[in-house]
Amino acid sequence: QVQLVESGGGLVQAGGSLRLSCVASGSIFGFWVMGWYRQAPGKQRELVATVTGSGTTNYADSVKGRFSISRDNAKSTVYLQMNSLKPEDTAVYYCNGRTPSRALDSWGQGTQVTVSS
Repeated sequence: QVQLVESGGGLVQAGGSLRLSCVASGSIFGFWVMGWYRQAPGKQRELVATVTGSGTTNYADSVKGRFSISRDNAKSTVYLQMNSLKPEDTAVYYCNGRTPSRALDSWGQGTQVTVSS
């Protein structure tokens, strides 16, 4: 299994920005589909964005145009740049990494993002 460690969460005012990072252990990072998910209190975990090994990205409609996912395979790291943050973006953000076949699927411990109005 791959271990994932997130960082970069915190408290920010509405309209501000944060960048989350997720570092993965293991040498096959470049082949994994990496993603960010979030879970707000009382709600189910939801997809935020994913990026494939070749760089194809996918975003939830609620974050399109505001968030950007990227990866640095040399550093085994995936990033989530979050701009124009809204109070409704408040959640615990989780990093996910999986093989394309989903045979392996790993989660980070989560990082709290709080956006104040």
